[in-house]
Amino acid sequence: MLRNSLRTGIAVAALLAAAPAAFSQELTIGLRAGPDSIDPHWSTLGSQAEALRHIYDTLVDADETLQLKPGLAVSWEPVTDTAWDFKLREGVTFHDGTPFTAEDVKYSIDRIPNVTGPMSMTLYTKYVESVEVIDDYTVRVHTKGIAPALPNDFTRMFIVPSETGEGAGNEEFNSGEAAIGTGPYKFVSWEPKGDLVLERYEGHWRGDTPWERVVRKEIPDDAARVAALRSGQVDLINYVPATDFLSMENDPDIETFTSDSVYILNVQPSVKDEEPQPIRVNGEEVEGNPLQDLRVRKALDLAINRQVLVDVVLEGLGTPANQLMPEGFFGYSDEIGEKEYDIEQARELLAEAGYPDGFEIDFTCTNNRVPGDAVVCEALAQMWSRLGLTVNAQALNGTVFFPAAANEEYTMAMSAWGTLTGEAAYTYGAMVHSKDPEKGFGNFNRTGYSNPEFDEVFVEGTQTLDTEARRALYEQASVIAMEDRALIPTVILQTVWAAEADTLEFKPRVDQETRAWVIEPTSE
Repeated sequence: MLRNSLRTGIAVAALLAAAPAAFSQELTIGLRAGPDSIDPHWSTLGSQAEALRHIYDTLVDADETLQLKPGLAVSWEPVTDTAWDFKLREGVTFHDGTPFTAEDVKYSIDRIPNVTGPMSMTLYTKYVESVEVIDDYTVRVHTKGIAPALPNDFTRMFIVPSETGEGAGNEEFNSGEAAIGTGPYKFVSWEPKGDLVLERYEGHWRGDTPWERVVRKEIPDDAARVAALRSGQVDLINYVPATDFLSMENDPDIETFTSDSVYILNVQPSVKDEEPQPIRVNGEEVEGNPLQDLRVRKALDLAINRQVLVDVVLEGLGTPANQLMPEGFFGYSDEIGEKEYDIEQARELLAEAGYPDGFEIDFTCTNNRVPGDAVVCEALAQMWSRLGLTVNAQALNGTVFFPAAANEEYTMAMSAWGTLTGEAAYTYGAMVHSKDPEKGFGNFNRTGYSNPEFDEVFVEGTQTLDTEARRALYEQASVIAMEDRALIPTVILQTVWAAEADTLEFKPRVDQETRAWVIEPTSE
């Protein structure tokens, strides 16, 4: 933990004063979740992307507020209505010494549809028609139509060498054989659900990081993660639980770092003709799916006391959510007011829908995806019980939850989603638009929701180059989706990291990522 490779002494002190870069250190981070694979094209999960950014660079990067900045591409511009040119960074090499070129970009983009992970990365290539290599450091991406958000999507476009080969899969990546990127750290070893060990890649194009060795230690249990920090087993932890926040904030030996985030816990009611898990009244399965009735979805929404979720359940570490993105994001609508809590109106709507005594329903959530997901899950079940519902709440580890969610096995579920590109196309195109594999929309629509009016407005937005006209269309789409209760947003989460006091300089990010190369030891 911040272990110095040089020992104390007069000669050492002189050396440090003359050459601080020689003072190599190790950083150990305790994280709630880590990667599920070392293949960067395996999954869209935030914990996956966060970990693998250390090994692989993306074509476009984003700062701590999600403003775009150069990555492996130093610039980009549309050259026609359906083509973008990306100018690539020269002089970059992969960890094995191979030069980085446009062929690697083309290979990486073309590879994504062929990787069959649990959460497809085609979310980020949905606009891509084809990729053309212009020269070693220029790549032209031809799109299926006008695609103003393409650079935003490429903040998750991880680049691997073109020599990786079609046969490389999880076995080759997880062993390290194929884990070759251009990132600031080289792969050393990985134990699933355990430690990801990395070593500094000398001469990275961003400059050398202060850490010679980084250990990303997966510790899913909140209490164990806090204990690991207090005992000195780790230097920094993420996702400080709400129950420990105040005590840690007031502890002079601990420093906390708090940030708003882009992540919202959304309830996902299945509106399919046949619900995946049966809904019952008095022990008997009901005919049809009650969640198809807008009055039922409105009742569920009205029965949620979001202020209680924030103030009591999350102990202040959040804000009430009224739509699928935080305020200020591109496509956020000011027309949508604060969500109302009205249990009496909720009961009336449920009775009008034909369920005066409620019904029994399964409700499945994650328990390790983001801070507070499990406790919010339980709190929602209790709030809905006031409607007369019997809610069978179950919070599952993400490794169980997400594959089942991808198979659409849940009648009503909740997990976190963050608008990681800062604009509506990312979220509404993935989660609300009707399933349309050809266009690449609806690939995270697990509910069966489909509204032609929404689809038409949204698609028009994706094809509109004028910024303000596109914003207005996305705002209109937001209103339609929220009036329909296509999804039911609950709270926007805040994130807390913690470290031993006065040891680290750390700037939180709204996407909750913990990037080792921008963390520095505190200057003495």
